[in-house]
Amino acid sequence: MAKIDELRDHLFETLKSLRDEKNPMDIARAKAVADVAQVVINSARVEVEAMKVTGAKVGTGFLPAADQTNGPRSPEERERDLRKIQRDRA
Repeated sequence: MAKIDELRDHLFETLKSLRDEKNPMDIARAKAVADVAQVVINSARVEVEAMKVTGAKVGTGFLPAADQTNGPRSPEERERDLRKIQRDRA
């Protein structure tokens, strides 16, 4: 996982797994996912603050650049990525 969109996909997949009545994700595992996600989000927040202080225009690439022209991913791209996440977890 290297981009904010991928993190978001993983978090929504975790929510979906928690709601699965036949095979729900273990609560402890879901909490661990959420805890790690929070650490990643906090590190991105620090990156944004550092960029503000230093005037840097480019970060690590985790967050899209302000001048990014390709826009958000299409529904097809998101669906493809979600299927990959599901395969990786299986």
